[in-house]
Amino acid sequence: MRNPDIERSILVREDELGVRSHLQMMLAEKGYWVETAHSDDEVLMRLKQVDVSVSAIMLQTDVNHDGWATLREIRRINQHLPVIVISSACSPLHVVEAITNGATDFLTKPIIAEDVRRVIQNALEKPGAERPSGKRDEEVRACREKIACFCDSEEMLDVQILLAKIGPAELPVLIQGETGVGKEVMARELHARSARANKPFFKLNCAALPSELVESELFGYEKGAFTDAKARKEGMFEQAEGGTLLLDEIGELELSLQAKLLRVLEEGAFRRVGGLKDIPFDARIIAASNRDLKHESEGGRFRLDLYYRLSVIQIDIPSLRERGDDVLLLAEHYMESFGQRLRKKITGISPEVAKVFRQYDWPGNVRELRNVIERAMILEDEEVITMKYIPRALAGGVQTDMAAHDGHRSELFHLPPGGVSLDEVEMSLVRQAIERSGGNQTKAAEMLGISRDQLRYRLKKLEEHSVAAG
Repeated sequence: MRNPDIERSILVREDELGVRSHLQMMLAEKGYWVETAHSDDEVLMRLKQVDVSVSAIMLQTDVNHDGWATLREIRRINQHLPVIVISSACSPLHVVEAITNGATDFLTKPIIAEDVRRVIQNALEKPGAERPSGKRDEEVRACREKIACFCDSEEMLDVQILLAKIGPAELPVLIQGETGVGKEVMARELHARSARANKPFFKLNCAALPSELVESELFGYEKGAFTDAKARKEGMFEQAEGGTLLLDEIGELELSLQAKLLRVLEEGAFRRVGGLKDIPFDARIIAASNRDLKHESEGGRFRLDLYYRLSVIQIDIPSLRERGDDVLLLAEHYMESFGQRLRKKITGISPEVAKVFRQYDWPGNVRELRNVIERAMILEDEEVITMKYIPRALAGGVQTDMAAHDGHRSELFHLPPGGVSLDEVEMSLVRQAIERSGGNQTKAAEMLGISRDQLRYRLKKLEEHSVAAG
Protein backbone atom coordinates (compact mmCIF):
# COMPACT_ATOMS: atom_id res chain seq x y z
CA MET A 1 0.00 0.00 0.00
CA ARG A 2 1.31 3.38 -0.92
CA ASN A 3 2.61 5.68 1.79
CA PRO A 4 0.53 8.91 1.57
CA ASP A 5 3.39 10.91 3.09
CA ILE A 6 5.54 10.32 0.00
CA GLU A 7 4.46 12.73 -2.75
CA ARG A 8 6.35 11.29 -5.71
CA SER A 9 5.70 7.73 -6.87
CA ILE A 10 7.46 5.94 -9.72
CA LEU A 11 6.02 2.99 -11.60
CA VAL A 12 8.70 0.62 -12.90
CA ARG A 13 7.96 -1.80 -15.76
CA GLU A 14 11.01 -4.07 -16.11
CA ASP A 15 11.17 -7.83 -16.82
CA GLU A 16 14.64 -8.51 -15.43
CA LEU A 17 14.32 -9.15 -11.70
CA GLY A 18 17.87 -7.97 -10.96
CA VAL A 19 17.40 -4.66 -12.78
CA ARG A 20 13.96 -4.15 -11.22
CA SER A 21 15.26 -4.75 -7.69
CA HIS A 22 18.26 -2.49 -8.33
CA LEU A 23 15.98 0.35 -9.48
CA GLN A 24 13.63 -0.10 -6.52
CA MET A 25 16.52 0.16 -4.10
CA MET A 26 18.10 3.21 -5.75
CA LEU A 27 14.82 5.11 -6.05
CA ALA A 28 13.71 4.25 -2.52
CA GLU A 29 17.02 5.61 -1.19
CA LYS A 30 16.18 8.90 -2.95
CA GLY A 31 12.83 9.09 -1.14
CA TYR A 32 10.49 7.94 -3.92
CA TRP A 33 7.63 5.47 -3.51
CA VAL A 34 8.28 2.69 -6.04
CA GLU A 35 5.65 0.41 -7.56
CA THR A 36 6.21 -2.27 -10.18
CA ALA A 37 4.23 -3.54 -13.15
CA HIS A 38 4.87 -6.90 -14.77
CA SER A 39 3.27 -6.18 -18.15
CA ASP A 40 2.38 -3.30 -20.45
CA ASP A 41 -1.32 -3.97 -19.88
CA GLU A 42 -0.80 -3.56 -16.14
CA VAL A 43 0.91 -0.19 -16.72
CA LEU A 44 -2.05 1.08 -18.75
CA MET A 45 -4.60 -0.31 -16.31
CA ARG A 46 -2.97 1.51 -13.39
CA LEU A 47 -2.94 4.80 -15.28
CA LYS A 48 -6.67 4.50 -15.95
CA GLN A 49 -7.44 4.05 -12.25
CA VAL A 50 -8.41 7.46 -10.96
CA ASP A 51 -7.25 6.74 -7.39
CA VAL A 52 -3.69 5.90 -8.45
CA SER A 53 -1.22 8.80 -8.57
CA VAL A 54 1.92 8.17 -10.61
CA SER A 55 4.58 10.87 -11.00
CA ALA A 56 6.77 9.04 -13.51
CA ILE A 57 7.10 5.73 -15.35
CA MET A 58 10.27 3.77 -16.10
CA LEU A 59 9.36 1.62 -19.09
CA GLN A 60 11.38 -1.25 -20.59
CA THR A 61 11.61 -1.25 -24.41
CA ASP A 62 14.12 -3.51 -26.12
CA VAL A 63 14.64 -4.83 -29.62
CA ASN A 64 12.60 -7.92 -28.75
CA HIS A 65 9.99 -5.95 -26.81
CA ASP A 66 7.89 -3.42 -28.78
CA GLY A 67 7.07 -0.84 -26.16
CA TRP A 68 6.34 1.95 -28.63
CA ALA A 69 2.61 1.13 -28.81
CA THR A 70 2.46 1.21 -25.00
CA LEU A 71 4.38 4.48 -24.94
CA ARG A 72 1.97 6.06 -27.41
CA GLU A 73 -1.03 4.86 -25.38
CA ILE A 74 0.51 6.33 -22.20
CA ARG A 75 0.79 9.62 -24.04
CA ARG A 76 -2.88 9.43 -25.07
CA ILE A 77 -3.93 8.85 -21.44
CA ASN A 78 -1.60 11.45 -19.90
CA GLN A 79 0.43 13.84 -22.05
CA HIS A 80 2.27 15.35 -19.07
CA LEU A 81 3.55 12.20 -17.40
CA PRO A 82 7.36 11.77 -17.60
CA VAL A 83 8.27 8.40 -19.15
CA ILE A 84 11.87 7.20 -18.95
CA VAL A 85 12.68 4.40 -21.38
CA ILE A 86 15.01 1.62 -20.19
CA SER A 87 16.76 -0.35 -22.91
CA SER A 88 19.80 -2.49 -23.63
CA ALA A 89 19.83 -1.07 -27.18
CA CYS A 90 21.70 2.22 -27.35
CA SER A 91 21.89 2.95 -31.08
CA PRO A 92 21.04 6.54 -32.11
CA LEU A 93 18.11 5.17 -34.14
CA HIS A 94 16.65 3.44 -31.07
CA VAL A 95 16.99 6.60 -28.97
CA VAL A 96 15.42 8.81 -31.64
CA GLU A 97 12.56 6.33 -31.97
CA ALA A 98 11.97 6.47 -28.22
CA ILE A 99 11.93 10.28 -28.15
CA THR A 100 9.73 10.40 -31.26
CA ASN A 101 7.15 8.16 -29.61
CA GLY A 102 6.99 10.32 -26.51
CA ALA A 103 9.80 9.34 -24.13
CA THR A 104 11.05 12.05 -21.80
CA ASP A 105 14.48 10.51 -21.38
CA PHE A 106 16.46 7.34 -22.02
CA LEU A 107 18.50 4.98 -19.82
CA THR A 108 20.84 2.31 -21.19
CA LYS A 109 21.58 -0.93 -19.39
CA PRO A 110 23.58 -1.55 -17.27
CA ILE A 111 21.80 1.01 -15.09
CA ILE A 112 24.11 3.48 -13.33
CA ALA A 113 22.91 5.13 -10.11
CA GLU A 114 24.12 8.59 -11.13
CA ASP A 115 22.22 8.36 -14.44
CA VAL A 116 19.03 7.36 -12.62
CA ARG A 117 19.40 10.31 -10.24
CA ARG A 118 19.94 12.68 -13.15
CA VAL A 119 16.99 11.61 -15.29
CA ILE A 120 14.56 11.49 -12.38
CA GLN A 121 15.66 14.89 -11.14
CA ASN A 122 15.31 16.37 -14.61
CA ALA A 123 11.90 14.74 -15.09
CA LEU A 124 10.39 15.73 -11.76
CA GLU A 125 12.27 18.53 -10.08
CA LYS A 126 13.50 20.99 -12.69
CA PRO A 127 11.32 23.96 -13.74
CA GLY A 128 9.45 23.29 -16.95
CA ALA A 129 10.33 19.60 -17.00
CA GLU A 130 6.73 18.45 -16.69
CA ARG A 131 5.60 19.92 -19.99
CA PRO A 132 3.82 17.62 -22.45
CA SER A 133 6.43 15.32 -23.94
CA GLY A 134 4.47 13.40 -26.56
CA LYS A 135 5.21 13.61 -30.26
CA ARG A 136 5.19 17.41 -29.92
CA ASP A 137 3.26 18.05 -33.11
CA GLU A 138 2.65 21.62 -32.00
CA GLU A 139 6.38 22.20 -31.51
CA VAL A 140 7.14 20.74 -34.91
CA ARG A 141 4.53 22.96 -36.55
CA ALA A 142 5.86 25.99 -34.70
CA CYS A 143 9.36 25.00 -35.76
CA ARG A 144 8.31 24.84 -39.42
CA GLU A 145 6.65 28.26 -39.15
CA LYS A 146 9.72 29.71 -37.43
CA ILE A 147 12.15 28.59 -40.12
CA ALA A 148 9.85 28.95 -43.14
CA CYS A 149 11.33 32.36 -43.98
CA PHE A 150 14.80 30.96 -44.64
CA CYS A 151 14.57 27.16 -44.81
CA ASP A 152 12.49 25.15 -47.24
CA SER A 153 14.66 22.15 -48.16
CA GLU A 154 13.55 18.74 -46.93
CA GLU A 155 17.03 18.09 -45.55
CA MET A 156 16.88 21.08 -43.19
CA LEU A 157 13.25 20.56 -42.27
CA ASP A 158 14.19 17.04 -41.15
CA VAL A 159 16.97 18.51 -39.01
CA GLN A 160 14.61 21.05 -37.45
CA ILE A 161 11.98 18.43 -36.67
CA LEU A 162 14.65 16.29 -35.00
CA LEU A 163 15.69 19.31 -32.93
CA ALA A 164 12.09 19.76 -31.79
CA LYS A 165 11.94 16.14 -30.66
CA ILE A 166 15.26 15.81 -28.84
CA GLY A 167 15.66 19.33 -27.46
CA PRO A 168 13.71 18.61 -24.24
CA ALA A 169 15.58 15.34 -23.62
CA GLU A 170 18.71 15.15 -21.48
CA LEU A 171 20.68 13.10 -23.97
CA PRO A 172 24.19 13.91 -25.22
CA VAL A 173 24.15 15.16 -28.83
CA LEU A 174 26.83 15.14 -31.52
CA ILE A 175 26.40 17.73 -34.28
CA GLN A 176 28.45 17.19 -37.45
CA GLY A 177 28.74 19.30 -40.56
CA GLU A 178 31.15 21.34 -42.64
CA THR A 179 32.63 24.58 -41.36
CA GLY A 180 30.07 27.37 -41.42
CA VAL A 181 26.85 25.31 -41.61
CA GLY A 182 25.59 26.58 -38.24
CA LYS A 183 26.50 23.92 -35.69
CA GLU A 184 26.62 26.39 -32.81
CA VAL A 185 23.23 27.80 -33.84
CA MET A 186 21.79 24.27 -33.63
CA ALA A 187 23.40 23.70 -30.22
CA ARG A 188 21.88 26.91 -28.87
CA GLU A 189 18.51 25.86 -30.27
CA LEU A 190 18.76 22.55 -28.41
CA HIS A 191 19.57 24.45 -25.22
CA ALA A 192 16.63 26.81 -25.73
CA ARG A 193 14.24 23.87 -26.13
CA SER A 194 15.39 22.11 -22.97
CA ALA A 195 14.42 22.43 -19.32
CA ARG A 196 17.86 24.05 -18.91
CA ALA A 197 16.97 27.05 -21.07
CA ASN A 198 17.17 29.49 -18.14
CA LYS A 199 20.59 28.14 -17.13
CA PRO A 200 24.02 28.99 -18.63
CA PHE A 201 25.17 28.01 -22.12
CA PHE A 202 28.96 27.74 -22.44
CA LYS A 203 31.06 26.98 -25.48
CA LEU A 204 34.68 25.84 -25.73
CA ASN A 205 36.37 25.79 -29.12
CA CYS A 206 38.76 22.85 -28.76
CA ALA A 207 40.69 23.90 -31.88
CA ALA A 208 41.43 27.41 -30.64
CA LEU A 209 43.64 26.48 -27.68
CA PRO A 210 46.64 24.19 -27.07
CA SER A 211 45.75 20.96 -25.26
CA GLU A 212 47.18 22.03 -21.88
CA LEU A 213 45.00 25.15 -21.92
CA VAL A 214 41.93 23.18 -23.06
CA GLU A 215 42.26 20.98 -19.98
CA SER A 216 42.44 23.90 -17.56
CA GLU A 217 39.58 25.70 -19.36
CA LEU A 218 37.38 22.61 -19.08
CA PHE A 219 38.18 21.46 -15.57
CA GLY A 220 39.67 24.57 -13.96
CA TYR A 221 42.76 24.49 -11.71
CA GLU A 222 43.83 24.90 -8.12
CA LYS A 223 46.10 27.65 -6.86
CA GLY A 224 49.73 26.64 -7.41
CA ALA A 225 48.87 23.88 -9.91
CA PHE A 226 51.43 25.48 -12.25
CA THR A 227 53.63 28.58 -12.38
CA ASP A 228 50.97 31.12 -13.38
CA ALA A 229 48.16 29.63 -11.23
CA LYS A 230 47.99 32.51 -8.73
CA ALA A 231 44.47 31.64 -7.63
CA ARG A 232 41.94 28.85 -8.07
CA LYS A 233 39.92 29.00 -11.28
CA GLU A 234 36.60 27.35 -12.05
CA GLY A 235 36.45 25.47 -15.35
CA MET A 236 33.56 25.33 -17.78
CA PHE A 237 32.16 22.15 -16.26
CA GLU A 238 31.57 24.16 -13.07
CA GLN A 239 30.42 27.33 -14.79
CA ALA A 240 27.88 25.44 -16.91
CA GLU A 241 26.32 23.75 -13.86
CA GLY A 242 22.66 23.07 -14.55
CA GLY A 243 23.02 24.30 -18.14
CA THR A 244 24.62 23.19 -21.39
CA LEU A 245 28.26 22.88 -22.44
CA LEU A 246 29.14 22.87 -26.14
CA LEU A 247 32.48 21.25 -27.00
CA ASP A 248 33.07 22.72 -30.45
CA GLU A 249 35.49 21.06 -32.90
CA ILE A 250 35.97 18.21 -30.45
CA GLY A 251 37.78 16.22 -33.13
CA GLU A 252 40.82 18.46 -32.55
CA LEU A 253 41.42 17.17 -29.01
CA GLU A 254 44.56 15.13 -28.46
CA LEU A 255 43.98 11.46 -27.65
CA SER A 256 45.28 11.85 -24.08
CA LEU A 257 42.73 14.58 -23.38
CA GLN A 258 40.00 12.53 -25.07
CA ALA A 259 40.69 9.77 -22.51
CA LYS A 260 40.33 12.24 -19.61
CA LEU A 261 37.11 13.64 -21.06
CA LEU A 262 35.66 10.14 -21.49
CA ARG A 263 36.39 9.32 -17.85
CA VAL A 264 34.72 12.54 -16.70
CA LEU A 265 31.60 11.86 -18.77
CA GLU A 266 31.33 8.28 -17.54
CA GLU A 267 31.82 9.16 -13.87
CA GLY A 268 29.80 12.38 -13.89
CA ALA A 269 32.59 14.10 -11.99
CA PHE A 270 35.85 15.90 -12.77
CA ARG A 271 38.95 17.01 -10.94
CA ARG A 272 40.56 20.42 -11.27
CA VAL A 273 44.15 20.51 -12.53
CA GLY A 274 46.23 20.10 -9.40
CA GLY A 275 43.15 19.12 -7.37
CA LEU A 276 42.78 16.15 -5.05
CA LYS A 277 39.01 15.59 -4.96
CA ASP A 278 36.35 14.76 -7.55
CA ILE A 279 33.63 17.35 -8.18
CA PRO A 280 30.25 16.13 -9.50
CA PHE A 281 28.68 18.13 -12.32
CA ASP A 282 25.27 18.45 -13.93
CA ALA A 283 25.50 19.84 -17.45
CA ARG A 284 24.14 18.63 -20.77
CA ILE A 285 27.02 17.93 -23.14
CA ILE A 286 26.76 18.80 -26.83
CA ALA A 287 29.73 18.10 -29.09
CA ALA A 288 30.31 19.49 -32.57
CA SER A 289 32.80 18.65 -35.30
CA ASN A 290 33.46 19.45 -38.94
CA ARG A 291 34.93 15.97 -39.29
CA ASP A 292 33.28 12.56 -39.51
CA LEU A 293 34.28 11.30 -36.05
CA LYS A 294 33.35 7.70 -36.83
CA HIS A 295 35.75 7.82 -39.77
CA GLU A 296 38.35 9.55 -37.60
CA SER A 297 38.04 6.79 -34.99
CA GLU A 298 38.58 4.13 -37.65
CA GLY A 299 41.82 5.91 -38.51
CA GLY A 300 42.92 6.00 -34.86
CA ARG A 301 42.56 9.79 -34.58
CA PHE A 302 39.53 9.76 -32.29
CA ARG A 303 38.57 7.37 -29.51
CA LEU A 304 35.71 5.10 -30.59
CA ASP A 305 34.41 4.78 -27.01
CA LEU A 306 34.24 8.58 -26.70
CA TYR A 307 32.45 8.79 -30.05
CA TYR A 308 29.76 6.38 -28.84
CA ARG A 309 29.46 8.25 -25.55
CA LEU A 310 28.89 11.57 -27.33
CA SER A 311 26.72 10.38 -30.23
CA VAL A 312 23.68 9.02 -28.40
CA ILE A 313 21.89 11.40 -30.77
CA GLN A 314 23.72 12.51 -33.92
CA ILE A 315 22.63 15.43 -36.10
CA ASP A 316 24.27 15.77 -39.52
CA ILE A 317 23.73 19.26 -40.93
CA PRO A 318 23.78 19.39 -44.75
CA SER A 319 26.06 21.84 -46.52
CA LEU A 320 24.54 24.90 -48.17
CA ARG A 321 25.20 23.52 -51.67
CA GLU A 322 22.95 20.55 -50.80
CA ARG A 323 20.03 22.74 -49.79
CA GLY A 324 18.77 24.04 -53.14
CA ASP A 325 16.99 27.39 -53.01
CA ASP A 326 17.57 27.72 -49.27
CA VAL A 327 20.46 29.94 -50.27
CA LEU A 328 18.01 32.55 -51.63
CA LEU A 329 15.75 32.32 -48.57
CA LEU A 330 18.78 32.73 -46.31
CA ALA A 331 19.95 35.69 -48.38
CA GLU A 332 16.56 37.37 -47.87
CA HIS A 333 16.76 36.63 -44.15
CA TYR A 334 20.20 38.25 -43.83
CA MET A 335 19.20 41.22 -45.99
CA GLU A 336 16.30 41.93 -43.64
CA SER A 337 18.51 41.51 -40.58
CA PHE A 338 21.35 43.69 -41.86
CA GLY A 339 18.88 46.20 -43.32
CA GLN A 340 17.49 46.90 -39.86
CA ARG A 341 20.95 47.20 -38.35
CA LEU A 342 22.39 49.36 -41.15
CA ARG A 343 19.13 51.30 -41.66
CA LYS A 344 19.20 50.57 -45.37
CA LYS A 345 16.24 49.45 -47.49
CA ILE A 346 17.35 46.91 -50.07
CA THR A 347 14.42 44.91 -51.40
CA GLY A 348 16.15 41.89 -52.94
CA ILE A 349 18.85 40.59 -55.25
CA SER A 350 19.17 40.91 -59.00
CA PRO A 351 18.49 37.91 -61.29
CA GLU A 352 22.22 37.72 -62.08
CA VAL A 353 23.11 37.51 -58.39
CA ALA A 354 20.40 34.90 -57.80
CA LYS A 355 21.86 32.77 -60.60
CA VAL A 356 25.38 33.03 -59.17
CA PHE A 357 24.12 32.20 -55.67
CA ARG A 358 22.35 29.07 -56.95
CA GLN A 359 25.37 27.84 -58.90
CA TYR A 360 28.15 28.69 -56.45
CA ASP A 361 29.57 25.87 -54.33
CA TRP A 362 29.63 27.86 -51.04
CA PRO A 363 32.68 26.19 -49.43
CA GLY A 364 32.21 28.46 -46.39
CA ASN A 365 28.51 27.56 -46.23
CA VAL A 366 26.05 29.81 -44.36
CA ARG A 367 28.84 31.84 -42.73
CA GLU A 368 30.26 32.71 -46.15
CA LEU A 369 26.82 33.71 -47.46
CA ARG A 370 26.27 35.91 -44.42
CA ASN A 371 29.58 37.70 -45.00
CA VAL A 372 28.83 38.19 -48.71
CA ILE A 373 25.41 39.70 -47.93
CA GLU A 374 26.78 41.96 -45.18
CA ARG A 375 29.51 43.30 -47.48
CA ALA A 376 27.06 43.92 -50.31
CA MET A 377 24.55 45.61 -48.00
CA ILE A 378 27.20 48.03 -46.79
CA LEU A 379 28.46 48.94 -50.27
CA GLU A 380 25.33 48.69 -52.45
CA ASP A 381 23.70 51.96 -53.62
CA GLU A 382 20.85 50.39 -55.60
CA GLU A 383 17.52 49.06 -54.30
CA VAL A 384 18.65 45.50 -55.00
CA ILE A 385 22.00 43.77 -54.59
CA THR A 386 23.78 43.67 -57.93
CA MET A 387 26.90 41.91 -59.21
CA LYS A 388 28.84 45.13 -58.64
CA TYR A 389 29.60 44.24 -55.03
CA ILE A 390 29.66 40.45 -55.23
CA PRO A 391 33.26 39.17 -54.76
CA ARG A 392 34.87 38.35 -58.09
CA ALA A 393 36.23 35.08 -56.74
CA LEU A 394 32.67 33.99 -55.97
CA ALA A 395 31.34 34.91 -59.41
CA GLY A 396 34.37 33.44 -61.16
CA GLY A 397 34.16 30.18 -59.22
CA VAL A 398 30.70 29.24 -60.45
CA GLN A 399 30.77 25.98 -62.38
CA THR A 400 28.56 25.53 -65.41
CA ASP A 401 27.47 22.60 -67.50
CA MET A 402 26.83 24.68 -70.64
CA ALA A 403 26.61 22.40 -73.66
CA ALA A 404 28.77 23.19 -76.64
CA HIS A 405 26.93 25.14 -79.30
CA ASP A 406 27.66 27.37 -82.33
CA GLY A 407 31.08 25.76 -82.63
CA HIS A 408 32.10 26.75 -79.09
CA ARG A 409 33.14 24.10 -76.58
CA SER A 410 31.64 23.96 -73.05
CA GLU A 411 33.70 25.50 -70.24
CA LEU A 412 34.19 24.30 -66.69
CA PHE A 413 34.26 27.87 -65.34
CA HIS A 414 32.30 30.85 -66.60
CA LEU A 415 34.28 34.06 -67.04
CA PRO A 416 32.21 37.05 -65.82
CA PRO A 417 31.74 39.93 -68.32
CA GLY A 418 33.84 42.23 -66.16
CA GLY A 419 36.72 39.75 -65.94
CA VAL A 420 38.21 38.18 -62.85
CA SER A 421 41.52 38.08 -60.99
CA LEU A 422 43.20 34.75 -61.72
CA ASP A 423 45.10 34.94 -58.41
CA GLU A 424 41.83 35.33 -56.49
CA VAL A 425 40.30 32.32 -58.28
CA GLU A 426 43.38 30.24 -57.49
CA MET A 427 43.34 31.31 -53.85
CA SER A 428 39.61 30.54 -53.59
CA LEU A 429 40.13 27.02 -54.98
CA VAL A 430 43.01 26.38 -52.59
CA ARG A 431 40.88 27.48 -49.63
CA GLN A 432 38.01 25.23 -50.74
CA ALA A 433 40.30 22.23 -51.10
CA ILE A 434 41.83 22.77 -47.65
CA GLU A 435 38.39 23.15 -46.03
CA ARG A 436 36.87 20.10 -47.75
CA SER A 437 39.86 17.91 -46.89
CA GLY A 438 39.66 18.92 -43.22
CA GLY A 439 43.14 20.44 -43.43
CA ASN A 440 44.72 17.33 -44.96
CA GLN A 441 47.21 18.75 -47.47
CA THR A 442 47.70 15.46 -49.32
CA LYS A 443 43.96 15.14 -50.01
CA ALA A 444 43.69 18.82 -50.90
CA ALA A 445 46.50 18.46 -53.44
CA GLU A 446 44.75 15.46 -54.99
CA MET A 447 41.54 17.48 -55.35
CA LEU A 448 43.44 20.19 -57.23
CA GLY A 449 45.47 17.77 -59.35
CA ILE A 450 48.80 19.12 -58.13
CA SER A 451 51.62 17.82 -55.95
CA ARG A 452 51.82 18.47 -52.22
CA ASP A 453 54.86 20.69 -52.74
CA GLN A 454 52.94 22.76 -55.28
CA LEU A 455 50.08 23.09 -52.80
CA ARG A 456 52.49 24.22 -50.07
CA TYR A 457 53.86 26.87 -52.44
CA ARG A 458 50.33 28.15 -53.08
CA LEU A 459 49.51 28.11 -49.37
CA LYS A 460 52.60 30.18 -48.67
CA LYS A 461 51.54 32.60 -51.40
CA LEU A 462 48.04 32.72 -49.87
CA GLU A 463 49.53 33.52 -46.46
CA GLU A 464 51.71 36.29 -47.93
CA HIS A 465 48.69 37.68 -49.76
CA SER A 466 46.65 37.70 -46.54
CA VAL A 467 49.42 39.47 -44.61
CA ALA A 468 49.77 42.08 -47.36
CA ALA A 469 45.99 42.60 -47.47
CA GLY A 470 45.83 42.92 -43.66
